[in-house]
Amino acid sequence: MAEKDLTALLLEKMQAEQDQFRGWLLKQSPEEILRNTYQYTVKEDILFSFDALELEDEQAAALLSSPAPLDEVYKDFLKRETGYMDILRDCVEDRAKQIIKAREALRSLPVYKYPGAYAHEHGELEQYRASRNANIACKKAIETAISEHYRDNRLGLEAVHQVVEQFGFDRTMYVLANTVRQKDHDGRISRDNKAWAATIPVFENVDSFGHDRNLEFVVNSHPGLTDLFVTLARREHLLTLPLSKEDIHHEAARVLGRLQEVREPNSPGGTHFMAQISPDFLARANTKDREKLAALLPFASLSLSTVKGREGVYAMISKDENRDQPLRRGRVSVRDKLQQQPAPPKPPAPGKKKSQER
Repeated sequence: MAEKDLTALLLEKMQAEQDQFRGWLLKQSPEEILRNTYQYTVKEDILFSFDALELEDEQAAALLSSPAPLDEVYKDFLKRETGYMDILRDCVEDRAKQIIKAREALRSLPVYKYPGAYAHEHGELEQYRASRNANIACKKAIETAISEHYRDNRLGLEAVHQVVEQFGFDRTMYVLANTVRQKDHDGRISRDNKAWAATIPVFENVDSFGHDRNLEFVVNSHPGLTDLFVTLARREHLLTLPLSKEDIHHEAARVLGRLQEVREPNSPGGTHFMAQISPDFLARANTKDREKLAALLPFASLSLSTVKGREGVYAMISKDENRDQPLRRGRVSVRDKLQQQPAPPKPPAPGKKKSQER
């Protein structure tokens, strides 16, 4: 019998074996089918490999002598150190890297704020279109995040993190500002958020048909939920910004007011007056910011510390301190002094001297 005939016979025998396995599998429970899916798939691949397989006559005959050649080949496959799992792992890792790379590119893509007409005139249509498409994708991501994370009359903070992780704060806040500005007439958007949105420049972008292109990236979730998302996003964005002198002074004034308003020492042991430092302040503050805060508070016994059994950090002063004191004036740095001083007059430009009048 010719070699190809033996190979053909072997393939028919293996195919019959697979058909029998398939018939048995179809009669099993869904759980049993799932348990055997890998085996069935690998055996299908073994049969498929015969298209490029060249067996010698002796090899084909040896396999034909087996009562279940397909099953035996499958069992040998399981025993071997194959690269199959390595390939799968590589595929998983490569796909993850592609997603991360695409996400980083999207996060680093600048927000193009000028209208299409300006982009056309200045040869920047590519940047404009890429940014507009990213704005639309961000808008859809916000709608999805709100839908996924609104539960029990509460919008989870994860909704904001989910969007910012993909698009960054710059684009997320730009899309939200555009949305609020477009919904300026809607009473379900808070005045505070409308006032904030008014500070974010969003240029009109009308096409030749009079269509407002900015409507393409307006969040269409329920306005009340959109307002909640905007509020959460604004707070999270604020926590990423460094503290200004005004921020530190405002917190010092707030803490001083709290220390002055209580009548009796309010520490657990009754030995100190204390006021909690704002968690938002602490989230933004570095070591120098804390030192500046302490320097503004006019108390010799002041300490910023934790209190056993309570969360947070507290400003604590002895009960004997005179609490009727104003805030200290912050130190003015050398740089600030130089900035406050008028600039020296510039020397006259070189030129011909005027002749003395007679």
